[in-house]
Amino acid sequence: MKEKGKGNQPFRDKVFLVMLVMGLLTMVTAAGMATVKRGRGDEQKPYVDLQGQEDFLAGGSNANSLTQDTEENSQDNAKDQSGTEEKHENPDTVVAEAQRQSGQMTEENDRQNQGTSEKDGNAKDEHSEKGSQIAQAENSEESLAREVGAGGSAAQSLMLNFNDASRITWPVRGNVLLDYSMDQTIYFPTLEQYRCSPGIVIQGSIGEPVYAPANARVLETGTNEEIGTYVTLDFGNGYEAVCGQLSEVSAVPGEYLEQGQVLGYVAEPTKYYTIEGSNVFFELTQDGKAIDPMGYLE
Repeated sequence: MKEKGKGNQPFRDKVFLVMLVMGLLTMVTAAGMATVKRGRGDEQKPYVDLQGQEDFLAGGSNANSLTQDTEENSQDNAKDQSGTEEKHENPDTVVAEAQRQSGQMTEENDRQNQGTSEKDGNAKDEHSEKGSQIAQAENSEESLAREVGAGGSAAQSLMLNFNDASRITWPVRGNVLLDYSMDQTIYFPTLEQYRCSPGIVIQGSIGEPVYAPANARVLETGTNEEIGTYVTLDFGNGYEAVCGQLSEVSAVPGEYLEQGQVLGYVAEPTKYYTIEGSNVFFELTQDGKAIDPMGYLE
């Protein structure tokens, strides 16, 4: 029995060794597979990959290049920061520069505003000048209209240069019913009294035209109880004339009339001349003093 037990002992030792070797192989195989997986990168890395980290860890030339690039970037950043610091280093300088630019902008705006004001002023002056020219033109047209008059025969202002040697035409052709008399009185039939006469009374037919006796400017038109409707004319050099007992007067104050232009027409006589009949009262004065018109009538 003892010999039989001793004979099985080597067999058991061999089995133990085989199992030990197989265990070791299993462990080695498992370790190899884990290493292969890590080499393939299948497991999740607990750190962030850096480009060229193998070279960096290996201490190769790429690591030196990366270091140099990092240093250059640091220097560039330092320069940028230095420039920024230089720009912001002196706030007073920045403020002064801003004020200078603001002053330049203000001056430019002032020049532009001044230019605009000058343009506006020139435009206003031009507008005022045009307005003045228009007003002058209107006044000229109005003056021309006055010069032409209702009859439209006087085309321009007339030179009024009446003097002692000048002669006038009769305002109406007819007999002299009452003479001029300022030195002594004469008899007025209608009034049945003697009185002075500053003008002459010329016989005329009702409705007969009455003409301007000389070139003249109309000073006044009106109505008087004694001589009825009348027109006062300026001959120039202080000479004036009054034509009364008129109707349908077309002349207006300020109008220039040529010699022979119609003033109006013979009217019904006023109550002061009912016996004398229809007539034209004509008075001539020099510097406001009545003179005898007979010395100037042609």
